[in-house]
Amino acid sequence: MCDRVQPLGEYICPSCTEMWKPIKSPYCRKCGKPLRDERQEYCPDCSERKHFYREGRALYEYPDIKRSIYRFKYKGRKEYGEFYGKKMAEYLGAVICLWHPDALVPVPLHRIRKRERGYNQAEVIARSLGKELGIPVNTSLIKRVKKTTPQKCLNRQMRQNNLKRAFKIDQNDVKLDTIIIIDDIYTTGSTVDAMAAVLQEAGIRDIYFISLAVGRG
Repeated sequence: MCDRVQPLGEYICPSCTEMWKPIKSPYCRKCGKPLRDERQEYCPDCSERKHFYREGRALYEYPDIKRSIYRFKYKGRKEYGEFYGKKMAEYLGAVICLWHPDALVPVPLHRIRKRERGYNQAEVIARSLGKELGIPVNTSLIKRVKKTTPQKCLNRQMRQNNLKRAFKIDQNDVKLDTIIIIDDIYTTGSTVDAMAAVLQEAGIRDIYFISLAVGRG
């Protein structure tokens, strides 16, 4: 969003509406990244490596909304999360409901980073999405115990190493079969995979993800 004054009752101005186009088919059957060739089933990344999650989808391509995400994460525009969640419910609600999740689980921030930012952007999105679809949001299931380097600064291998032992289950008795991890940006999948591996060890059978935006990786 560009922060211009919007028409009454609108979240987004007409020029941004034209620029923000939800991802449509063809897209990767594993992670949801857009594909150039409709004959493809998987993106190069998912063709070459195994992921710990079952499937995922994203709403927008990152370059289209990167300025909005920057203001949301680093400039205190927490209210953007309400709009993001509504749009995710509008365009991805059907597939989310097909997965029959017991809960939405936002990617946790380390306590120091959350204190600096004032809120967890993934949790803000998850709460808006959960409210729209009537799905509970679980923020006590898993915590981030390692203050990692921001992933945007790292390549794929460095991202994976950066997230080793970064997450820990924070509940003694996990009674969830299916969860959806919620994040703002999916690029290589390192964060989702690191979380999913820990969640699988805790006994959660089916793990999906939904992200606001997806990068090329």
